[in-house]
Amino acid sequence: MPDAPTMLAFAAVSFGMVLTPGPNMIYLISRSICQGRTAGLVSLGGVAASFVVYMVCAAFGITALVLAVPYAYDALRLAGALYLGFLAWQALRPGGRSPFAVRNLLADSPQRLFAMGFVTGLLNPKIAMLYLALLPQFVAPERGDVLGQTLILGGTQITISVGVNACIAIGAGTIAGCLTRRPNWAKIQRWIMGGMLGSLALRMALDSRR
Repeated sequence: MPDAPTMLAFAAVSFGMVLTPGPNMIYLISRSICQGRTAGLVSLGGVAASFVVYMVCAAFGITALVLAVPYAYDALRLAGALYLGFLAWQALRPGGRSPFAVRNLLADSPQRLFAMGFVTGLLNPKIAMLYLALLPQFVAPERGDVLGQTLILGGTQITISVGVNACIAIGAGTIAGCLTRRPNWAKIQRWIMGGMLGSLALRMALDSRR
């Protein structure tokens, strides 16, 4: 099992990632505002199911990769740092878009909402990168049971992501209205998010193999 500092560090990374504007967040917010909170939560169920698919696939793949390839950790770590840096730039660049900028969506059945959430999650490059490049750096082969560590960390990410996105889906209308009336708050939100991701990218790039 990962130790406490590792769990806390990975939880911080997961929290920063879930707050980053991306396909999942934009879709869930738009769905909640256009069709109601229940529709947003059903869609979130589909997104969560896609996380489980990624976690299981990555767990077995990461287990084999970390144990078989000596420099796999460093390659994945640097790839993750570059991607976090890209996300930070997306949040900080001039004209960056807040995730609470709503898209108009037609009403759909619960089954279709779940399926669309699932597909949105599977096609989200941010989640793929999190499991393929960010999660492996928190796995310590010397602690044994690489598969178990990966599943525990993946479960932590899913719990944080579902919890935060559920809160966002429930409060989407209120948050979007508040940011529309106060555009400076949207800018502050993007700068805080970008700064958090940038610092995580720097820490990851400078971190050496444990």
